[in-house]
Amino acid sequence: MATKPASSSANNEYSEGSIRVLKGLEPVKQRPGMYTRTDNPLHIFQEVLDNAADEALAGFGKKIKVTLHADASVSVEDDGRGIPFGLHPEEGAPVVELVFTRLHAGGKFDKGKGGAYSFSGGLHGVGVSVTNALSKRMEVATHREGKVAKLTFSGGDVIEPLVARALESGERKQGTTVRMWPDAAYFESAAMPMGELTHLLRSKAVLMPGVTVTLINEKTRETQSWQYKGGLRDYLAQTLTADPVIPLFEGDGYADRHNENFAEGEGAAWCVAFTEEGHPVRESYVNLIPTTAGGTHESGLRDGLFQAVKSFIELHSLLPKGVKLMPEDVFARASYVLSAKVLDPQFQGQIKERLNSRDAVRLVSSFVRPSLELWLNGNVDFGRKLAELAIKAAQTRQRAGQKVEKKKGSGVAVLPGKLTDCESRDVAYNEVFLVEGDSAGGSAKMGRDKENQAILPLRGKVLNTWEVERDRLFANTEVHDISVAIGVDPHGPNDSPDLSGLRYGKVCILSDADVDGSHIQVLLLTLFFRHFPKLIEAGNIYVARPPLFRVDIPARGKKPAAKVYALDEAELEAILDKCAKDGVAREKCQISRFKGLGEMNAEQLWETTLNPDTRRLLPVRVADLDFLSTENLMTKLMGKGEAAARRELMEVHGDEVVVDI
Repeated sequence: MATKPASSSANNEYSEGSIRVLKGLEPVKQRPGMYTRTDNPLHIFQEVLDNAADEALAGFGKKIKVTLHADASVSVEDDGRGIPFGLHPEEGAPVVELVFTRLHAGGKFDKGKGGAYSFSGGLHGVGVSVTNALSKRMEVATHREGKVAKLTFSGGDVIEPLVARALESGERKQGTTVRMWPDAAYFESAAMPMGELTHLLRSKAVLMPGVTVTLINEKTRETQSWQYKGGLRDYLAQTLTADPVIPLFEGDGYADRHNENFAEGEGAAWCVAFTEEGHPVRESYVNLIPTTAGGTHESGLRDGLFQAVKSFIELHSLLPKGVKLMPEDVFARASYVLSAKVLDPQFQGQIKERLNSRDAVRLVSSFVRPSLELWLNGNVDFGRKLAELAIKAAQTRQRAGQKVEKKKGSGVAVLPGKLTDCESRDVAYNEVFLVEGDSAGGSAKMGRDKENQAILPLRGKVLNTWEVERDRLFANTEVHDISVAIGVDPHGPNDSPDLSGLRYGKVCILSDADVDGSHIQVLLLTLFFRHFPKLIEAGNIYVARPPLFRVDIPARGKKPAAKVYALDEAELEAILDKCAKDGVAREKCQISRFKGLGEMNAEQLWETTLNPDTRRLLPVRVADLDFLSTENLMTKLMGKGEAAARRELMEVHGDEVVVDI
């Protein structure tokens, strides 16, 4: 008798047994791109290098030696304290083994007094464990306390357990040596990019005057060594591609124990050059980590430079009538090397390419501005040259804006009365915020930058325009006002609309951080996707992300009292966990929940959501530029006759929804 085949539903059963928990370093192997760069092994090498550099930064090492071996392995040797290899008091395993095999295990979480590292680049505790997971083999030797301990890993697992012995005469007394064989299966190319590698090593020497960094290439039998006693100034002078207009401006500043705003030792060192031509050189670092995508410390440098130059220009009455100076006018021709020290840096992603710490803007600016003001007023001739450069840039920018204005010509529709417009006519620089509710609109108007930020308050929920014909759109007041304010007519995906009338480079949806706010976001995104698709395609549409919580943290250790904002429950939990690690009990942290944007005062709204240096603004993109599949999905979600399709979507993906009750 034939056996009845099993039903497909039985094969696709979703039950308790369907859930798989990834253990140890499995998450790294499954999704390496979440933890590191996968184009080449440079970043997993950098994790090892950063540990050696952190020892030097803490004052315990003077030499770092990197060797490219003939068998495609790479080793890093330092003369720091050596990783401890005794048993961990809680885990019962050698500490050096935990560092290389456990995610979120490291010596850099404790930032208080007595911690192993006050300032460090490694913060997440996943660095060298990721390197280990993605290496075919890794050998570690640590010298300390008169002993040397060695152990070997493969794919993140211990294959040769730790063995310790007494040091023999002639052996070095302390330090760590790590040799790694990257697994080519995880990378697009197994070759180490030599240009990036040498630049990275050279920059470590620049940022640590007196520390010698050496690179030995066994294949080519070449040896390079770097030691900079002149630090940032020498480095920038050698790297510039054009002669500076004024002498290099160099300085540093760090908080002392009497500083009420920042922890002792926090601050920055910088060197800035202004040139009229050539490609600007811009490099920034946080605790020796290169931040190639910039971040809030660069924003602080920009703010400090701008405020100082603006103050000098106003003091000497140099600004021509009708010229408005902007930060970019000063910053456009600036080359710089910036090295910030931040006690507890928050990076964007594991590869740490961008600093997100909001306090870093004020930190760097507070030291750069007075230093440059003093320097400019002590060197008035140089100050005048710099002022001329900035004013020239402002005049060029304003002329470009005037050309755009003329191009629009006459016959511009009358702007909606509730639109609070900005002063600038520079379309690329201007932003408009579509704000939920009049009360939030009031806070936004008071908190915005009047120069380039416009506010358009929306009353109630916007119309669902998915099935509204284009010629009927303007029957709805809110849709009409949005279209007129942004200066572009509704159109379809295959149309070629006239975008020359666009009045704002960024059109930002700003709604509450709750379910109702999300609904308004969806309705506005529906409007733009259906009737203004070319704005999405051109990258003009953004979603602002205001916080849901504010956490007031009392003073702890070196850190003064602070207020921190959290986007959602998950971020709130992360903040509270971090406070607990810093020795502040959760119950001592005062948590406030914003019921809506209207509850925020103008200063809070500026600090969290409007300030370009500290806000979180998400660009809206069509997934993989697949317009058709996105349109089909939107039809299921927003179409009036699609109840059955929506029910099916909810049944399949219902467990992914987070409900805010």
